[in-house]
Formats: sequence, structure tokens, C-alpha cells
Amino acid sequence: MGLSEKEIMNIFEESDALLRGHFRLTSGRHSDVYFQCAKVLQYPNYNEQLCSIIAGKFKVVDFDTVISPAIGGLVVGQEVARQLNKKFIFAERENFDLMLRRGFSIKEGERLLICEDVVTTGGSVLEVMEIVKSNSADVAGVGFIVDRSNGKVNFGYPQVSTIKLDVKSYMPEDCPYCEQGLELVKPGSKKVIAN
Repeated sequence: MGLSEKEIMNIFEESDALLRGHFRLTSGRHSDVYFQCAKVLQYPNYNEQLCSIIAGKFKVVDFDTVISPAIGGLVVGQEVARQLNKKFIFAERENFDLMLRRGFSIKEGERLLICEDVVTTGGSVLEVMEIVKSNSADVAGVGFIVDRSNGKVNFGYPQVSTIKLDVKSYMPEDCPYCEQGLELVKPGSKKVIAN
């Protein structure tokens, strides 16, 4: 039995993973709401429940490997791969670019499912897609926990999120929270150069 969006929001709130304030997102945009998925995914039972929604969608899809961008997508990708008994690899940043390291490789014609924790603009997922395509492999789909775009981000492949929310975000120059002088916090894993 799947979780309702209300049950998923309760999980985020119980885990203190739904933060309110003034945040710089991985995309560089600013928002007053931040989903710290790591706070939820630290609990194996929550991780298993949320990732089972993604795994359930893709269990009938033909693919070989799950790939995630580090760091946020690691726990999601590993759990989806475990549930579907697939190989798991990840891309990590070097000089701000995602790339395969640690001896990971993608074979020509391999089909990969991309898993991520939170999508706002989809930048990290698009970078992973480029890695897949540059290795003459195919994207089988994209699964992620939180869709901050409320379905506006479409990767052009089968995709599923466990929850869709319409959370406003702003370019730094248009941010009302910057205008109010509220302290800006960058809680995520990707280093962002200050504006």
C-alpha cells in the first residue's frame, strides 16, 4: 500500500526535514522552504517506504543500472536499486562538474534509471542524463522523492516523484527575503559560490 501525500508530508514534519526560513537552493535560487531529505532518509523505514513508490513505478521497466548524483541522490538510488535488485553507481562533483569516478563506467547501450532526492530545476538530473548519453547509453526514467516544481520539470522520460509541491523560488536579484535582509542559509550538499 502506497503512502498518501499527506502521510509523506507528515514524515517530513516528524523528521524535522521541512525547514522554513531563507535558503539558497542547489540551483542557486532562493526560497523560504527547504526539504532536507537527508533528515528523512536517515531512517531506514522511511527511506524504504518512500523509495518503494519509485521502485513500484519502475519494476516493469527494462533497465540495467540505477545512477544518482552525489550526495543527495545516493541514499535514494541505493535503496531503489536494492528493492529492484539492480546495480547502483553514482556521479560526483569534481571542480563543480558531475562525473563518473571510483572506476564506475557505463556500457554502450546500457539502460539507466536516474534517482535523486529533490528536484527544483532538475539541473543535477540533467547533468547525469548528459553523462549517460555521452557514454552511448539510454535513460530509462527518472525517480525522485520531492518535486518542488509541482510537475513543471519534465525530463522527457518516464518520471515519478513521491510528492509534488509548488514551492516558490526566486532568482537572487528578485528574492523578497534578501530585500528584507533575512539571513541566507545554504543547507544542501553542493558548494555554491556566493552571489
